Amino acid sequence: MKKSTAKKTATSVIDPVRATISKFIAESQPARVYFLSELVKQPSDNPPGDCAAHAELAAGLLEHMDFKVERHPVPEKFVKAAGMKSVVNLIVRQKFGKGDGPIVALNAHGDVVAPGLGWSSDPYGAEIRKGVMYGRGVAVSKSDFATYAFALLALEHSGAKLNGSVELHLTYDEETGGEIGPKWLLEKGLSKPDYAICAGFAHGITIAHNGCLHLEVVVEGKSAHAARPDTGHDALAAATAILSDLYALRKGYAKKKSVVPGIASPTLVVGLIEGGINTNVVPDKVTFRLDRRIVPDENPAKAERELIAQIRGFAKKHKGIRCTVTRVLLAKPFTAVKGHEKLVSSLQKNARSVMGEGIKAHGVPIYTDARHYSAAGVPTVLYGAGPRTLEEANGHRADENLRLSDLDAATEVVALTLLDLLGVPS
Repeated sequence: MKKSTAKKTATSVIDPVRATISKFIAESQPARVYFLSELVKQPSDNPPGDCAAHAELAAGLLEHMDFKVERHPVPEKFVKAAGMKSVVNLIVRQKFGKGDGPIVALNAHGDVVAPGLGWSSDPYGAEIRKGVMYGRGVAVSKSDFATYAFALLALEHSGAKLNGSVELHLTYDEETGGEIGPKWLLEKGLSKPDYAICAGFAHGITIAHNGCLHLEVVVEGKSAHAARPDTGHDALAAATAILSDLYALRKGYAKKKSVVPGIASPTLVVGLIEGGINTNVVPDKVTFRLDRRIVPDENPAKAERELIAQIRGFAKKHKGIRCTVTRVLLAKPFTAVKGHEKLVSSLQKNARSVMGEGIKAHGVPIYTDARHYSAAGVPTVLYGAGPRTLEEANGHRADENLRLSDLDAATEVVALTLLDLLGVPS
């Protein structure tokens, strides 16, 4: 009898708080939509990666909401090394109670890929049609600037007894790897979180994702007049043969099956190629870049060594040809860190409560800058506003979109999860 009474008391204390959070999320919807639309309207394409203006806009919007915003500009030499023009990372820190409870970092990135062609409306217009907002970055991942900021606001308005801290980490280099975003914040000691929730783009909870290797391959031969091709060494002919060997090699990748649900096999794509001098000249140089996705089951260093050796072996078959292979990027896979289970169970419980459905923990074939938190030993998951799949949101494609009801739901789920993590038992 005593045990039953205790349960009822605990429920009666928790339910009003959760109801207050739910009410705040509903009432703040217009402000959240405005916040997101302003972020979408400010371009922050990467490349070129000139993102300081967007950071200043975001900081101003957050300060208007009475948040104290730290601006952390990245020195120019590091920005240039990352292939960008300007980066200012933002941190908002909110302490609750004594502040000696867990520190939860909420990370989203404001840099986006260029819009490209095929849009039915202005990619920077933040147009809303039938409850859906369209615009570049609206799903990946400016939406989670709004998700996380308003989840924190809801927590502040909840009246709950809390202990710990929530930090918003708003960064600007995910499209180039996150080296001067999340990794910078962690390595510089600007944050030491106990947990991290990063932009997720869909209702599922991501606990693993692929790594990514970018290589630049330079194939050099000897130029000659097109009337006497026998006096030169055709770099384009050699590069074509090397590419054929690479395409044959990638067919075998399908046999390497990942054990992580949601992730299939390694992939290889050649995405850029340039070369030649003129129509009537034997090409003396061809350069191409490739993308090799590394599944969590693989050893990234071994995968890189093997691929470079294979490319060099392909090139050796061609007389008079020199081949140089240079690493452009090696992003290691994101894998689970002990303690992530607490985040997963809380998010699943709250998603079931808010959306009336179960959401699974799974892997995804993309790669993100969330891996930097995991690599630092921080239990990390990806979860945020979005549809059932990234494809449904047209992420990185024309007509990128977000249902505003999904934004509302994700904001409430995150707010309730923060309550679970920081709540002090009565």
